[in-house]
Amino acid sequence: MTRTIILSPKSTNHVLDAVTHVLSKGGLVIFPSDTVYGLLVDGTNKAAVKKLIEFKNRAPGKAISVFVSDLDSCKNHVSINQKQSAILSKLLPGPFTMVLPSKHTVQKLLESENGTLGVRVPDYQPILQLTSSFGKPITATSANLGGKSPHYSIDSFLHQIPQLKKDLVDLIVDAGKLPRNKPSTVLDLTESTAKTLRSGDIVFEKSTVQISHSAQETQKIGRTLIQSLSEKYGQKPLVVILKGDLGAGKTEMTRGIANYYGIEKIISPTFVVYYEYVIQKIQNSKFKIQNSNIFIHVDLYNIQEETEFDHLGLSEYLNPGNVMVVEWGEKLGKMYAEFQKKAVVVFVEIEYDGENGRKIRI
Repeated sequence: MTRTIILSPKSTNHVLDAVTHVLSKGGLVIFPSDTVYGLLVDGTNKAAVKKLIEFKNRAPGKAISVFVSDLDSCKNHVSINQKQSAILSKLLPGPFTMVLPSKHTVQKLLESENGTLGVRVPDYQPILQLTSSFGKPITATSANLGGKSPHYSIDSFLHQIPQLKKDLVDLIVDAGKLPRNKPSTVLDLTESTAKTLRSGDIVFEKSTVQISHSAQETQKIGRTLIQSLSEKYGQKPLVVILKGDLGAGKTEMTRGIANYYGIEKIISPTFVVYYEYVIQKIQNSKFKIQNSNIFIHVDLYNIQEETEFDHLGLSEYLNPGNVMVVEWGEKLGKMYAEFQKKAVVVFVEIEYDGENGRKIRI
């Protein structure tokens, strides 16, 4: 019978030691991730990879991604140029698989026919610890048979997998029932523009870049942005995450967004973290204003530790009709995952473009 061990905060080190031992012997492990339960083998071990393919009923030539511990580790296994590195640094760790030209450090059976490899840096500490200590890429494919649904619990896995397949598994790590996140979003970064090969919970639409030459133009871009989001998504809660250096124009963008909702004066919330305002109106909108609809302006500049979010209650504001703008949004960390489950989230990066210009990437 396949051995099963329980993953908990207290048992993590013991579990990772056991998994490392099994992987080093060419074994197949069922392990949780930031999305679904996955199948782990040593990505450099041919026999282990063949065992994985046998379990999955994987068609020949169909690529399998690998987990690595960080961006530097990605560069050991795939070729990454400066532009691709900038994209990866913003998205990782997270629920993304990045397809890039392989450096052929893994078994060829894991690569696509055109020599690319999918790499994953999950937002899940046990796997990051495991890949770091194991020192080799570990396969990152969901623990299901080809064409079947992924599993969010070990009970589901054991109920649906035939005994012949179960016999191929050397170790099961049970972390309980996982949140029902979709498998990772797969992005092909081998071309000049990113291409979504599979949509997970985070869906990328084509980005736009606009140039502002004044505070007024930045405000106008903010108004236009929020109007398009309001018209497209209706009463869904909206979150605009702003990233940019001091003085880049984040507050001007916020003023433009607030103005769309009839809010004329915005006070910087740097020292109190956030202010809330009652939404007075929505310009040129078919949607009715509810008395409870509010606009929340958040400034995370002074946030130093992720534990500080525990006392802010920001996710409680993500109700229908509410709008939140977050300055220094790159500090959200793990809070982002909660935001993207409850709201429509848009990133806006503002950069200096010459002495007076601003490049605004949405």
